[in-house]
Amino acid sequence: MSDKPSPMQNMLLAALSEPVRDRLLRHLEYVPFPLGLVVQESGDDARYVYFPTDSIVSLLCVADDGGSAEISVVGKDGVVGIALFMGGGSTPSRAIVQSAGGAYRLAGKYLQAEFNHVDPEFRRLMLRYTQALITQMAQTAYCNRHHSIVEQLCRWLLLSLDRLESNKLVMTHELIANMLGVRREGVTEAAGVLYRAGVIEYHRGRITVVNRKKMEEMCCECYAVVKVETDRLMGVSTDIPEKK
Repeated sequence: MSDKPSPMQNMLLAALSEPVRDRLLRHLEYVPFPLGLVVQESGDDARYVYFPTDSIVSLLCVADDGGSAEISVVGKDGVVGIALFMGGGSTPSRAIVQSAGGAYRLAGKYLQAEFNHVDPEFRRLMLRYTQALITQMAQTAYCNRHHSIVEQLCRWLLLSLDRLESNKLVMTHELIANMLGVRREGVTEAAGVLYRAGVIEYHRGRITVVNRKKMEEMCCECYAVVKVETDRLMGVSTDIPEKK
């Protein structure tokens, strides 16, 4: 039990008042999230929601030909499975573990009971998070259409770093290409630009961000838009350097 991360590492669970948190904690179950695990498949009826602690989950749109592109990332800031409390039951996106770790899952019946509880605190928090997630999805769609692969890679890395306790990511160029919906060669070229600029180091599927401030300066505005809105909705102060 002692080697499991605390549920309080998830920012949504940590933001709840003690009475609401106590009601949920008794029903939470820790589950390991190995790299590449499909947490929810497109079109499947959702039975659980998952509150990541030290893992990152990518939500992907998957085409009939097998191609895919990431529409958002969920880590310690959020929850996977919003369809359960939004009333849809299932979504057209696939949820796959991008960075290994773990999460706490909650059965749908307990989530819905709390969401519809007389105390609206949990409902307000989940809806604010959903608004933040929609902002991320919309900005990702815009970024993928209008910005360079270098800028997209910066945005993707920064969003991932915000959800980790480390400046290191275990991720191959091929996997990043699948997330961004671009060719692997494009990611390799973009990573080379960041490496030569002294922003990252990479070796055998491991990326280390060595100059985050410069990465933020090289990134398009999309990262800042998502972070500022998410922090506003979650009641967190934001500190992002101005664009030069």
